[in-house]
Amino acid sequence: MINTIQIPSSLSHIYVIEDYIESIKKEHQINDSIYGNMHLAVVEAVTNAIVHGNQSNASKEVLFKSIRDAHKIKFIIKDQGSGFDITSVPDPTLPENIDKLNGRGVFLIQYLADEVTFEENGSIIKMTFSLV
Repeated sequence: MINTIQIPSSLSHIYVIEDYIESIKKEHQINDSIYGNMHLAVVEAVTNAIVHGNQSNASKEVLFKSIRDAHKIKFIIKDQGSGFDITSVPDPTLPENIDKLNGRGVFLIQYLADEVTFEENGSIIKMTFSLV
């Protein structure tokens, strides 16, 4: 099953994605551990797309797509920004970065999802979660 949602680049619209993730949890009876990882990673990716990718420009949109089968779900999040160099993202676990208030999103996404890829200079992120 494939679903697509588009939201304006405003943090006030993240609830649309959160509600959708909740509906997936109920429909597939996903356990709380997988749901927690999925929810946090997806919300972080959508937040990054809004804030960093689209610079919170509400005239731009974030495209959110999910592709589900009985065993896994893949989320694709695309912003309209120019992307970023994934290799230039500082490691938030290094001592010099521990006290920084931001810069943990990509690290969390990579840690929580079973598979993560960045495409089109980072303006597309694909995350896969096992449902079993």
